[in-house]
Amino acid sequence: MTTLVVVRKNNTVAIAGDSQSTFGDTRLGASYDCASNKIFQISDAWLGISGSAAHDLVLQAALKKYKKAKFDSRVAIFETFRGLHPILKEQFYLKPDEEEDDPYESSQMTVLLASPGGIFGVYSMREVYAFEKFWAIGSGRDFAIGAMHAVWDQYDNPADIARIGVEAGCQFDINSSLPMTLYTLPMAQPSGE
Repeated sequence: MTTLVVVRKNNTVAIAGDSQSTFGDTRLGASYDCASNKIFQISDAWLGISGSAAHDLVLQAALKKYKKAKFDSRVAIFETFRGLHPILKEQFYLKPDEEEDDPYESSQMTVLLASPGGIFGVYSMREVYAFEKFWAIGSGRDFAIGAMHAVWDQYDNPADIARIGVEAGCQFDINSSLPMTLYTLPMAQPSGE
């Protein structure tokens, strides 16, 4: 349960997220949590995870073990998460079962990613989406997406758009709250320029 957003505009990408964790009916706000930041950096990419709180440390540890991780394109991210899946199962005891009729084993997590290559989403069966403008995941995603859509033309800085998205998620989603963390980085110049 969270609100995580990514935004891409004017050769800059931003990623932002709320700081609340939820355990059933109990919420753990940032002032009580020593590790409330839901976004972490690996190499030149920033990642945020929606799903079980266990995913945060597991994915960070797995990525440190997987030396081939690359985050500069949709294909590279797919190959990274495909390579991570056996590690998640064998070394971190991932239970990949979801639905009997699923075509592939699930990685049980949803990830947003900002890198010099752009903004991306990775879903449970390792589907990777590259986003042109913005996206959000977590229980506050619908509020965040609507807010970012509403202000897209009003702001040039992707950090401003991301901030508004997370604030909307925190305002209306019971499982998200401020303060937020926000990171920006420049996009890489396309090859040939």
